[in-house]
Amino acid sequence: MGARIDYYDDPDAPAATTLVPSANVVVANSVGEVLLIRRTDNGNWALPGGAMDLSESLPACGVRETREETGIDCEITGLVGIYTDPKHVILYRSNGEVRQEFSVVYTASYLGGEATVSTESRDVRWIAPGALGSLPMDRSMRLRLDHYLQRRPTPYLG
Repeated sequence: MGARIDYYDDPDAPAATTLVPSANVVVANSVGEVLLIRRTDNGNWALPGGAMDLSESLPACGVRETREETGIDCEITGLVGIYTDPKHVILYRSNGEVRQEFSVVYTASYLGGEATVSTESRDVRWIAPGALGSLPMDRSMRLRLDHYLQRRPTPYLG
């Protein structure tokens, strides 16, 4: 079992103990492929992202986390949505922390860099939108990608 377990609307899920602002980033390249990582903590595919540090903005967090996890430099260009569903909790087995989902998902343009794995990503790839459905990923991450692909006129607020 992985070091991270995502629960959704599960009566057996542990109760959330923390709320940590985080950013995810949908980086698209010139042919419309989306940058994804294969997480080391649960093996699922996901958008790059992570927790905001003190003294940084949430968009800066998204840029930093993308660079750290993928080797790719990007520029934030828009907002997909805000995801704060209290039914989604994440258990980090390494320290017992249980977080309620709190992620702001941005769009970004590719500026440069080479896709490179990190301690948090065992694979980094540009994926064509038509291939996203076959990849193993958490339901919350799939929802975020679906909202991006729908090209919604307004951000998701939930």
